[in-house]
Parts: sequence; C-alpha cells; structure tokens
Amino acid sequence: MLGRLFLLFTLVPVIELYLLISLGSVIGTLPTVGLVLATGFAGAWLARREGARVLREWQGAVNRGELPREGLTSSLLVLVGGVLLITPGVLTDVAGFLLLIPPTRRAIAAAITRRVQQSLDAVQPVAAVQAPTVIDVEVVERDPHHA
Repeated sequence: MLGRLFLLFTLVPVIELYLLISLGSVIGTLPTVGLVLATGFAGAWLARREGARVLREWQGAVNRGELPREGLTSSLLVLVGGVLLITPGVLTDVAGFLLLIPPTRRAIAAAITRRVQQSLDAVQPVAAVQAPTVIDVEVVERDPHHA
C-alpha cells in the first residue's frame, strides 16, 4: 500500500510535468497554460453536471422505493473524476474525463465492484460462533421412602 502511495505522489507528478513540458514545446507555453485552465473549468462544469444528474437519479429511485441504477461506486467516481480534472495535468485530465463519461464510468465501476467482490469472496469466513447446546429436561424428584 505504501508503495502505491509513493508511486501516486511521486511518479504521477513527474509524468505530468514531463507531459506538460513536452506539450509546451510542441504548441507553446501560453496554449499549454490555456489548455490546463480550460480543462480545469470544463472539468468543474462536467463534474457538477454529472454529479447533479447522479444525485437526481438517486433521489428519484429512492422516492420510487428502488435501488439507484448507478451505485455508490459510480457516484464516488464522479467525485474523483471532478477532482482529477481540476488537478493540472494531461494524464489526470484524461483519467478525469474517462470517469465523468457515463459509459466508461459504469464500466470502471463494474470492474471495481467485481474486484471488491472477489476480494471479499477470497477472505476466509470467520468461524461461526455456535450457540450452546440446550437440553430441555424436567427434574423428577424421587421419594427415597416411597419406592
């Protein structure tokens, strides 16, 4: 887990920096900065729109007494996608847009759900605590003088 966090917080920013510098050398500094700002604003708008849509769908399903079509995982992916789009960078923008587009978000949510289910299935069940055996008896006292 610590290795993954290390990769996330060191390798991803290095890749982002490389991609931004490469993009800047091809299209120029100002267009690169403009692109970063534009994807940030577009990401915020798209995240707000998709988040509101998912919330309306959840509310409608709850009002009908049904389970929402998009589960909690998909809803969390909308939030993550919005955060990724607001974060400056090419790689995070691509990942953020993929999480905000409903078909790809649903596919990613289904893959996450399958993986979590497999992890839960792999966990050995805790030994069930058995209730103590109860023997229902009736006590009959014998009179030693009356046999």
